[in-house]
Amino acid sequence: MILHKTLVALPKRVPPNDSLVASSIVCHLLEQRVVGIFGPRAGPTSPLVQSMCDTKDIPHVETSWDTKQRRQDFLVNLHPHPSTLTRLYMDLVSAWGWKKFTLLYEDASGLVRLSSLLTMFDKKDNPVTLRQLATHKNHRQILRDMRHAGERNIILDCSIETLPEVLKQAQQVGLMTSDQSYIITSLDLHTIDLEPYQHGGTNITGLRMVDPNSTIVEMAVKRWADLELRKGKNLGISPQTLTVSMALIHDAVQLFAHALRRLDSRAVNMRPLDCESQDSWGHGASLINFMKDGQSMLRGLTGMVQFDNEGFRTNIMLDIMELSYKGLQRVGTWNSSGKLNITRLVPPTSVHDSESLHNRTFRVLTALSHPYGMLRESTVALKGNDQYEGFGIELIHELSLMLGFNYTFELQLDNVYGSYNNKTKQWTGMIQQLLKEEADLAITDLTITSDREAAVDFTTPFMSLGISILYKRPTEEAPDLFSFMAPLSTDVWICMFSVYMGVSILLWIMGRICPYEWNNPYPCIEEPEELENQFTLQNSLWFTIGSLMQQGSEIAPIAVSTRMVAGIWWFFTLIMVSSYTANLAAFLTVESTTSPFKNVRELANQNVIKYGAKIGGSTVNFFRDSADKMYRDMYKKMIEEPGVLASSNNEGLKWVKERNYAYFMESTSIQYITERDCEVAQVGELLDTKGYGIAMRKDSSYRNQLSSAVLKLQESGKLAKMKNRWWKEERGGGRCADNVSSGNPSPLNLLNVGGVFVVLLGGLVLSCFVALYELLCKVHETSRREKVPFLEELMAEFRFIARCHGSTKPIRKYNSQEKEDSPPTGEGTGPQNFVRMSIYGDTPYGFNTNMKVPLT
Repeated sequence: MILHKTLVALPKRVPPNDSLVASSIVCHLLEQRVVGIFGPRAGPTSPLVQSMCDTKDIPHVETSWDTKQRRQDFLVNLHPHPSTLTRLYMDLVSAWGWKKFTLLYEDASGLVRLSSLLTMFDKKDNPVTLRQLATHKNHRQILRDMRHAGERNIILDCSIETLPEVLKQAQQVGLMTSDQSYIITSLDLHTIDLEPYQHGGTNITGLRMVDPNSTIVEMAVKRWADLELRKGKNLGISPQTLTVSMALIHDAVQLFAHALRRLDSRAVNMRPLDCESQDSWGHGASLINFMKDGQSMLRGLTGMVQFDNEGFRTNIMLDIMELSYKGLQRVGTWNSSGKLNITRLVPPTSVHDSESLHNRTFRVLTALSHPYGMLRESTVALKGNDQYEGFGIELIHELSLMLGFNYTFELQLDNVYGSYNNKTKQWTGMIQQLLKEEADLAITDLTITSDREAAVDFTTPFMSLGISILYKRPTEEAPDLFSFMAPLSTDVWICMFSVYMGVSILLWIMGRICPYEWNNPYPCIEEPEELENQFTLQNSLWFTIGSLMQQGSEIAPIAVSTRMVAGIWWFFTLIMVSSYTANLAAFLTVESTTSPFKNVRELANQNVIKYGAKIGGSTVNFFRDSADKMYRDMYKKMIEEPGVLASSNNEGLKWVKERNYAYFMESTSIQYITERDCEVAQVGELLDTKGYGIAMRKDSSYRNQLSSAVLKLQESGKLAKMKNRWWKEERGGGRCADNVSSGNPSPLNLLNVGGVFVVLLGGLVLSCFVALYELLCKVHETSRREKVPFLEELMAEFRFIARCHGSTKPIRKYNSQEKEDSPPTGEGTGPQNFVRMSIYGDTPYGFNTNMKVPLT
C-alpha cells in the first residue's frame, strides 16, 4: 500500500526477439496508466522498451545482467554492473595465484562479460585458453580435451540451468579431481545440489549475493509462501532455492514503492498515455530521482540497495563461497570498492604436498617490535587478530591466503626471542615456546642463527640484513679557513702552479725567439740603435696570471706563435675556472658533517664512546662467537662494562640519544628508526650478513610449503612493497627523508681535468715549432737581403737568445753596399712612406707599426 493506493502488477510475456510485439505491449500498458515498467530481461527488446519509457517519462527498472548496461535518464538496474563483477573475478584469480587458466563459456554474451580477464596475463608466457560449451547438451568431448591438455584452473560461465549438467559431465570425464580448481560465475550456485562433488577434493569457488541464512530473506520467503498458500498454490520455495533474479525483483519493487510513496505526497495523478501522441506522464523524472538518491536506500534481499551518480548500483557486498565436505562454506567477502577479504584459501599446488594446510589453524607467536608486530591504533577496543598490525602480521596474512590456513596471534610478553642457557641447558623466549609446543610459528625480527637452527626450523629468509651501528646523527663541521681550495685536489693545485710557471717562462722565451716581438721603442727615431721586447719575465708572469684571474694585463702578443700560446692558455683557464666555480658551488651548498668514528674499528679503538647491544639477542652473540679477535674483545668489554647491554631496542635508542653511546643492532631496525627519528643515523657498513625467518618446531611438515610461499612473495615483489609500506609510509615513515645526506662532494682530481692539461701541452709544443719557423724564415730573408751566410746569421741569433738577459736588443750593422736602385726614404706614397728599420724592427708585415708623433 502507498498511502491510499495499491501497487498492482500487470505481467506480460514478451518474445525475446520480437520488437514489434514488445512495442505493442508497452503501448497497451501505457494506456492502462502504468507508472513503471519492470523488464524485460536483457535482449534486443530491452533498448526498445527503454527508449519508449524515456519518451513517455515512465521509469524503467531492470534486474538482469546486461552486458551493454548503460546510463539512461529513466533507467535503474539493480543487478551489479558487468565491470564490477569482472573486477571481482580478476581479484579472485590474483588471490588464487593462477598464472594461467581456461575460460569455459556458454555463449557470446559470457565471453563479452569476461573479456577483461583476457588482458590480465601475457599471451606468450601466461596464456588464457578459451573454450565454448557445445550448443547441444553433450559437453563431454570439450571437457575431455581440457583434461588431456592438463588444464587445471577453470573459470566456468554458464546459466544456472546448464551448470548441473556441465558439472556432472566434468565428473564423468575425470575433470572434477583434486587437481582442478573452478571459479563459477553464476550467482545462483547455492540453489543447485553440489553433494556429488563435496568429497572429491575439487576446489570449487562460487559467489553469493543472497544469504539464505539472513533473517530478512527467511521472512520474505515465508511471506511469499503464505500468500501463495492462501491462493491454493504451493511454490515449494525456500531460502536455499531463492534465486538472485527473484531477490532482485523483490528489491526493485520495494525500492519503487518507497520512491512512489515519497512522490505520492505531492498528489500525483496517473493517466493513460497514447503512443501516437506527444504526451508524457511528467512525474517520471522525480520518481526515478527518488529511487536513485540516498534517502531511498534500503536493505533488501541482495544487501544494501544504493546507486552512484551514474545510476549504477554501488556498495555491493558478495560472499565468496567454497565447496567443502560440509557443503558450500563462506570463506570471504568482496565489496565493490575493490576489497577482497579471504579468510581461507586452497591453492592448486597445496593438494600435492605431504600435508595440506587447508583449514588448519596455527598459533602464531609474535612480539611487539616495530614494525614487525604492533598494536593497532584504534578508538574502539579490538580483540583477537584485529588488535595487531605490522610487517610480520601482514606476511602471515598473505601466507594464509596462499596456503589456506587459519591463524591466531599470541604475544610474547617479555619480548625475548630466544637464546640457549648453558647452565640450565634450556632455551628461553620464543624458541622455548615453540619447543614446548605452546606455539606453532614465531614471527618477528627473529634472526636465523646456527644455534637456533639446531633447535628449531626456519623458513627461507623473508628479509636479508646485517649488524650495523646506531649513533647520533653527525653534526655540521665548521668551515675550514682554506675551504676555498677544496674544489680542487692537491695534485691539481700543484699542476696548476707548475703550468702557470711553465707557460710564463715559455712565453718569455718565445718572445725572445720570435723576431716579430722586437719593436722600435722610439718610433720618432728613424734608425734606432736597439729594439725592445714587451715579454720580459715579469711581464710574462703578469700576462698569464691576469688571464687566469679573468682580468686584462694590457700586454698583447704580436707574433703568431705567441698568440697561439696566449690562446691555448686562455682555453685552459676557461675550463679550469669554470670547473672550479661549479665544484665550489657544490661545496658551499652541501653541509659537511663530522662523526667521532666512521666504522666499527675506529669505535673499538677509542675509550670515550660506550657501546653495547640487546642482551640475549643474536647481535651480542655475534661478537661472542666471532672469529675476529677485535669483535671478541668488544664483547668482553660489553660484558664487563655495566649499563651498556639494553633490554630492548627502544632502551638502546634512548641511550643513544641521551648518552655518548653507540648501539649495535640489525640494519633493518636501524632503517626503520632513522626514517622516524632524525636525531640518530646509521654509521659504517654492515658487520655481517644474515636473515629473518619464520620459526617452527623441528621437522615440521609444513616448512617447505611456507618457504615456497615466501619465495613466491619475494619473486612477485610483494615483500618489497610491504617493506616500503611499513618502513617508509606507516607510523610516521619518511619523516627524515630530506635529512639524509647525499654525501660530501669530491674535489676534482687529475682524472677529471687531466684532458685540459694534455690540450695545453699540445698547444704549447705546436707554438714552439711555429716560433722556430718564424725565426728561420726571418733569418733566411735577412741573409738573402744583406748577403750574409744563413748559418752565421742564425748562430748570431741563437747566441743572443741564449744570453737570457735584458729586454733590449742592439741592431746589427752590415757592411754590404746598398743597392743603387733602392728607393730613398722620406715622403712618398705606399709602403715607401714607412722608415725601413733593421730586420728585427719589422712587424710581421715587414713594416714598423709603432709610429708615433712626438710631442712638441
